Amino acid sequence: MPRKRAVVLTDHELRLMNVLWTKRRATVSEVTAALAPPALAYNTVLSTLRTLDQKGYVAHEETGRAYTYLPVVDRDDAAKSAVNHVLSRFFRNSPNALAVSLLDDVPLREADRKQIRELLERKTKGRK
Repeated sequence: MPRKRAVVLTDHELRLMNVLWTKRRATVSEVTAALAPPALAYNTVLSTLRTLDQKGYVAHEETGRAYTYLPVVDRDDAAKSAVNHVLSRFFRNSPNALAVSLLDDVPLREADRKQIRELLERKTKGRK
């Protein structure tokens, strides 16, 4: 029985998932070779992929003597889960508090401000 899926990915897990999201499927050797520095040992990658498999983030297929791993959770779903985790842990489930914090702390380019204004206008018009 698979473990309950963790809400957020660890740093190592995210690095491996990024490779799998890009490649769509890969063996342990292929994931190890595709990782950006710093390198991870083959056994670390193997262990982490097994953990991701148990957590339900990836599945595996036997291809000869090796396993080929493929993601079963897409990047957007993993990102939404991480944002929801931050929202509940640090912002008491208030999207407004999260948005205010982000807008207050992060320098925005004019193009970003314009995109935010347009989104807010669309949301406002949609409620009428």
